[in-house]
Amino acid sequence: MRLARVAYGDGIRTAVLGEKEQLFVLPVGAPGVDDLVRLGLGPALAEVSALLASAEAVPADAVVFLAPLTRFNRDILCTGWNYTDHFSESLGKRDGQGPVEMPEHPTFFTKGPGVVIGPADPIAFDAGLSAKWDYEVEIALVIGTPGRSLRAETAADHVFGYFVANDISQRDLQRQHGGQWLKGKSVDGTMPIGPWITTADEVDLTSLQLSLTVNGETRQNAPATAMAFTVPVLLEELSRGMTLEAGDVVLTGTPSGIGSAREPAVFLADGDEIVTRVDGLGELRNRVTATDLTSPA
Repeated sequence: MRLARVAYGDGIRTAVLGEKEQLFVLPVGAPGVDDLVRLGLGPALAEVSALLASAEAVPADAVVFLAPLTRFNRDILCTGWNYTDHFSESLGKRDGQGPVEMPEHPTFFTKGPGVVIGPADPIAFDAGLSAKWDYEVEIALVIGTPGRSLRAETAADHVFGYFVANDISQRDLQRQHGGQWLKGKSVDGTMPIGPWITTADEVDLTSLQLSLTVNGETRQNAPATAMAFTVPVLLEELSRGMTLEAGDVVLTGTPSGIGSAREPAVFLADGDEIVTRVDGLGELRNRVTATDLTSPA
């Protein structure tokens, strides 16, 4: 099932994307996507199935797709260097960081939830804040069943669903704060997600293909099978001694092709159009848009 959060009529509704891009908008008062996630996958599917009988069928172009998730328990949990080719392409190009060997365990960091925007929203851009704006196509997931110290064999059972994310990063900010990534990953209004959540029962991770274009030029293109650490392994390692709660969002890493690793390096600019796609999960289409991010909010 593909669950979306949409603007329709004079309000925000939950919708189910059917065949041929037809939408079924659930009745007013139906649980939001955040609420459904916290029910867990099985109960949520039963709840939505019961509501479909009273849903309104509309064409997809009759709504505006919004960020499917808006309620976060904590920072977004992210994975670095999870595609071997991405790790290798940046060797010697990580300003301010010395030589680093490919890690034996996943590398984790976080992003503040204020980064999240919708699948067609403008990406905030301020050249005065950073000179090195970069892109990263990623598969994201949201936890539906809480758990701690999960085993890889059953860890994927805790996933509610999957969606697309673009981990926009500011490489200079990422390097200049002691080598820690939080600051260069947490600029407001810079990470589109969506366009909907595909429930885990309908996702075959081995068949997913990631791609990203900037102004029509392909920059990234790789299968999910190129991950160094699979989703079950990521969840096993991340949850060791640390409870993953329903609603927690996890990003799984990006493949090669990032702008900072190119020869010469190429960074995003005002007006660039980025299409971020995972075949089987949908696509994001966002424009980099000049925004004043350095004045007090």
